Amino acid sequence: MAKYLYRLGKLSFRRRKLVLALWLALIAALGVGAATLSGPTAGTFEIPGTQAQEAQDLLAQRFPQAGAGGAQARVVFAAPAGERLTDPGNAAAVERTVTALKAGGHVADVSDPLRGTVNAAGTVAYAQVTYTVAPIGMSDDDREHLVAAAEAGRAAGLTVEIGGDALQAPAEQGIAEVIGLLIAALVLLVTLGSLVSAGLPLLTALLGVGAAMAGIQIVTGFIDISSSTPTLALMLGVAVAIDYALFIVSRYRHEIALGREDVEAAGRAVGTAGSAVTFAGLTVVIALGALAVVNIPVLTQMGLAASGAVVVAVLIALTLLPALLGFAGRRVVPKRPTPERTKRNRWALLVTRRPLVTVAVTVLGLGIVAVPVLDMRLGLPGDNMAGPQTTQRKAYDMLTGGFGPGFNGPLLVVVDAAGSPDPAAAATAAAGRIARLPGVATVSPPVLNPAGDTAILQVVPATAPDAAQTTELVHTIRALAPADGAELAVTGTTAVNIDISAKMGSALGPYLAVIVVLAFLLLTLLFRSLLVPLKAIGGFLLSVAATFGAVVAVFQWGWLAGLIGVEQTGPIVSLLPVILIGIVFGLAMDYEVFLVSRMREEHVHGAAPGDAVVNGFSHGARVVTAAAIIMISVFSGFILSPEPMIKSIGFALAAAILFDAFVVRMTLVPAVMMLLGKRAWALPRRLDRLLPDVDVEGERLHAGEPAPPRALVSAGTAAR
Repeated sequence: MAKYLYRLGKLSFRRRKLVLALWLALIAALGVGAATLSGPTAGTFEIPGTQAQEAQDLLAQRFPQAGAGGAQARVVFAAPAGERLTDPGNAAAVERTVTALKAGGHVADVSDPLRGTVNAAGTVAYAQVTYTVAPIGMSDDDREHLVAAAEAGRAAGLTVEIGGDALQAPAEQGIAEVIGLLIAALVLLVTLGSLVSAGLPLLTALLGVGAAMAGIQIVTGFIDISSSTPTLALMLGVAVAIDYALFIVSRYRHEIALGREDVEAAGRAVGTAGSAVTFAGLTVVIALGALAVVNIPVLTQMGLAASGAVVVAVLIALTLLPALLGFAGRRVVPKRPTPERTKRNRWALLVTRRPLVTVAVTVLGLGIVAVPVLDMRLGLPGDNMAGPQTTQRKAYDMLTGGFGPGFNGPLLVVVDAAGSPDPAAAATAAAGRIARLPGVATVSPPVLNPAGDTAILQVVPATAPDAAQTTELVHTIRALAPADGAELAVTGTTAVNIDISAKMGSALGPYLAVIVVLAFLLLTLLFRSLLVPLKAIGGFLLSVAATFGAVVAVFQWGWLAGLIGVEQTGPIVSLLPVILIGIVFGLAMDYEVFLVSRMREEHVHGAAPGDAVVNGFSHGARVVTAAAIIMISVFSGFILSPEPMIKSIGFALAAAILFDAFVVRMTLVPAVMMLLGKRAWALPRRLDRLLPDVDVEGERLHAGEPAPPRALVSAGTAAR
């Protein structure tokens, strides 16, 4: 592989004008396609294979008038102290507010809060507002009208708060992304010491992400994809593009410092560092593509889109980047190179002086941080997770106080009585059976569809939506045997959350198994070793366990929550574990490949085991450190988001990179490699003959080559 990439790098360098023109033409064509062929994204969230989704599909067929999939808002009213909502003045204020709500855009229906949705004391009531569009389809004017209608009720002396998903505006992270790029630019400038060198990774990242985003937009014109699909592609596209370009630019500067001609340096940089980039990209693609194992369409789409962004980043790093190096010439080398290798060696020598102690302390420390993961509970964020001062949380608390904790998470029971001789009687009998179950507060009378073959029951649990008793009640209702020819299915927000949490929990094992096995095979091919891939995967598992432990401690237990603005603790977002595993695995293997490939290169070129570890670490540590700081800074920007889900994802990713890059790859890996010695590169002879030699270390490029002059080697050491 190294020889092919070497030739590709030299070709791109020599024919730089043609390569640049082809890439610009491709990006322009993708931009035109995105502008002319793109279609709307979907705001729906489906979980195939679950009863909640099957019940929703049945409702969409037999209750189309129910507005399934539309945004919902609960406008909660509370009377002044000592008064009732049914008092004439208060009732008139409620009626005016309801009239104002009905005048809003995309409003399908508004229930009368004083007819059926007022509590026994007459002090709390709510109006259910149903929209014809999903939350993502609501405009700012729609939300402003909803808020203005509530303000009219407050002006009349009532307490009015709004819950539901209608107020959930699309998250805007533009500022965080700009700050992240600025931090990346600063870190690159400090690391590389040259404006030109720092600008190349940023330029290639922007071009690659632009191409990937345009491609995703074109796809929306042909198939339905979720509105959240581009998010992961954007995040990872920037991350890996900077990483890959930084690695190749650093190797190019190293080759220049050894006295090689520019074109030769570009070829060798792509042949050696480019090989590592190719395999690193493959591991990321494996991790993201394996999200299809979970069988949730939105995750599959996110994984495939992000994989496409990574592929684009690899292709740009192997072709466009050497072309840009041709334009930049020697300007990528700082005028005053500073010797940094000694500083890096000090840390490498420190952690490898007593490797067994280093391994023990590192593993024990990560294990202690991981302990809270044993108490991890999964769920989806709702109004109960909103800040105490938000209108959503106030509405949630008002409903809990007025109607009981289960009122915020009603279950929707679908009675499929198409096979019953008397559907109405079967639905009534089902309501009676459910009402007698323990943990049920109330059951509404059945509502039949126009065809008279399907009914809806609203079941209010006696416990909160995220309580274990509510989950048990859902399972109990689903376990009821069909009676009178009627079958029961449970859906609704609470049931959907329970099903998603269960599905994600059961998918973690298979997902981990798929990416670990495939990555083991790929790393075995790359490093021609069995112990190195096992070490890489073991370190990744330690990083993930510690990250989950930190997330549980902060977001579920509330430890140090105030420092990052967590106002309300609760279950961990159900989608977080799988997404986190995919992203962290990809980036962790990036860092592993970047560090260990240089160690193997030193080993192949004859260095003693200890020297190979220390010298290889010295070559790669600077790049990994810079990449990790950039990633931590970018992900930490998302912690500032007011949205609990985005805040938790930002914290988890920042913590994961911190643990994996600095604790595992920069501390544990060199210590373990020192303990293994020559055994690290051992491979059974039969397997050695079977595996193709991909030559990631560029051994064939050095065959028959005279050694560089001593002065040039010294200069290269200083430049690094």
